[in-house]
Amino acid sequence: MSKYDALWNWIKENGTDSFKLTYVEIEQIAGLPIDHSFLTYKKELLDYGYKVGKISMKEQTVTFEKQK
Repeated sequence: MSKYDALWNWIKENGTDSFKLTYVEIEQIAGLPIDHSFLTYKKELLDYGYKVGKISMKEQTVTFEKQK
């Protein structure tokens, strides 16, 4: 079980091919603050059919893309 399971499940249920979430939205969905460990955990998202695209520190957003 991952601390980001709630986020990964939300992304899977969303079903959109590509979308962007702010850090605040990610924290609300995951129920915990986003931190540097997100970079380690992001590989788990592949098991849900998605990958992390661009992470923008300036805009404080993360783009998610459906695996093809």
